[in-house]
Amino acid sequence: MRIGELSARTGASIRSLRYYEEQGLLRSTRSAGGQRHYTEAEIERVTFVQRLYAAGLSSRTIVELLPCVDSPSDDHSDTAMERMLQERERLSAHIEELRRTRDALDALMAEGRAYRDTRRTSCGAAAVSLA
Repeated sequence: MRIGELSARTGASIRSLRYYEEQGLLRSTRSAGGQRHYTEAEIERVTFVQRLYAAGLSSRTIVELLPCVDSPSDDHSDTAMERMLQERERLSAHIEELRRTRDALDALMAEGRAYRDTRRTSCGAAAVSLA
């Protein structure tokens, strides 16, 4: 099948499919005219790659996981699981950093509201005393 059909059948954009190929995540054969051709198996591979991207993995990490799919073995499985555990730990640390950042922003917003409320009260009291 050609790239447009693979795109239609997987929901991945043509641009994404080309990127996957550039990154070594997807393979095609070329016609004499240079058009990409894919097998039915590539549908499942694209779906798998999309799931890995949705899980927050980079193309470099995905390339490291593909031996588990291309040449299944206990060693490849163990390596893939260890790599995914590392990525999970990285994501957890990033989430914790984002929580701290959000908490710092919440504190700044609370200070801003308190300052605004203090100014309103001061300005209101001054207006009443002038009247």
